Amino acid sequence: MNETAIGLLGLFLLLAVFVTGVELGVGMAVIGLLGYCYVVSVKAGFSMLAQDVYDTFSTYGFTVIPVFILMGQLAFNGGIAKRLYASAYRLVGHIPGGLAMATVFGAAAFGSVTGATTAAAATFSGVGIPEMDRYHYSRVLSTGVVASAGCLGCLIPPSVPLIVYGIITEQSIGKLFLASIIPGLLSALCFLLIIYGWARMKPSLAPRGERSSWKERVISLKGITGVLVIFIVVMGGLLQGFFTPTEAGSVGAFAVAVLAFMSRDMNFGGLSKSLREALRTAAMVLLLIAGSTVFGHFITVTKIPMIAADWITNLPLHPHLIIIIIGLVYLIGGSFIDDLAFMILATPIFYPVAAKLGYDLIWFGIFVQLTIMIGVIIPPVAINVFVVKNITKESFATIYRGVTPFLLGLVFVIFLLFLVPQLALFIPSFLSY
Repeated sequence: MNETAIGLLGLFLLLAVFVTGVELGVGMAVIGLLGYCYVVSVKAGFSMLAQDVYDTFSTYGFTVIPVFILMGQLAFNGGIAKRLYASAYRLVGHIPGGLAMATVFGAAAFGSVTGATTAAAATFSGVGIPEMDRYHYSRVLSTGVVASAGCLGCLIPPSVPLIVYGIITEQSIGKLFLASIIPGLLSALCFLLIIYGWARMKPSLAPRGERSSWKERVISLKGITGVLVIFIVVMGGLLQGFFTPTEAGSVGAFAVAVLAFMSRDMNFGGLSKSLREALRTAAMVLLLIAGSTVFGHFITVTKIPMIAADWITNLPLHPHLIIIIIGLVYLIGGSFIDDLAFMILATPIFYPVAAKLGYDLIWFGIFVQLTIMIGVIIPPVAINVFVVKNITKESFATIYRGVTPFLLGLVFVIFLLFLVPQLALFIPSFLSY
């Protein structure tokens, strides 16, 4: 059996393992290890496993995940998240799907800061879904929103995946950030319209609250003043270069803890609970990343990515069709492997193909981010869906039902990007860097 056949067998075995209910990260690590041992050697396989696990849990860049998850848990257990959603309920609760819309903004901002869609999904699974439960939102809508909205962080600046893409392809990161603004806003707008239309057609998904008076709305803003200050400090420090993402998360977690203690909504029992839950969730997310890295190395040695690239390049098709096929590869890869890991794996193979076909690499970068966004929530293997399931214990069927409308929204944005490339290129061409 040749290497490519082994790789394809590994993919099918991985699907079979998922059906049995084995933890996603463990399943990817085991299949990746066995496959790597078979293709290379047992000694090399175990060396690769040890190195990948060590790198995942010791890489400074990944420390952003636990600190932001801790900030979310402190906000939840300290009553801050409850006050935020209470304020949101006063402000937009009378709008169909109002709280879900507020979650879109929160998860998108969080995902753009952390650069990790899994961290956004994990945090809002513990913070947003319980609050939407409190206002009797359907789990179909709440889980679907959380699994999908975190993906917006791939596109909305400051996006870590965009930074990595710029480094790999030697493109201006500033231009990539500018190019992502319109597609990112369009994606968020599509999500908001989907929530509104879905809630209007099926009111039981998101029961509307009574319309609050303007006086009640102004009073409710007192509950978010402290959080707004923390957000401005964290985001402002990050964007101005005073903080790295990890430092920003650390400052935010400390500030949220101080705010919770000052408002007397947090005690040492709540602090202990927040630490335990953040540790458990962060370990689960990092295990997913470690497992996907191990499996990614196995897929690499089977030469499947290189074979796919050669095959695609030599197809006698219109360039648009070839780019769509490349997008499908990113979709499939993003559904099996962590989005950032697969982009690092596949982009060096495909961006020369895109350049050879005459596509602007800034435009291609936005296209790649959109396909990755779909990949992490598309069945059968969607990392964000697995994260939400592991935390909420909700069924896959329920979460996938909630994700499907948002998938259609992202597909629509990709269609617009093909139809009107200037959606990505107008701002970078208007503002020279």
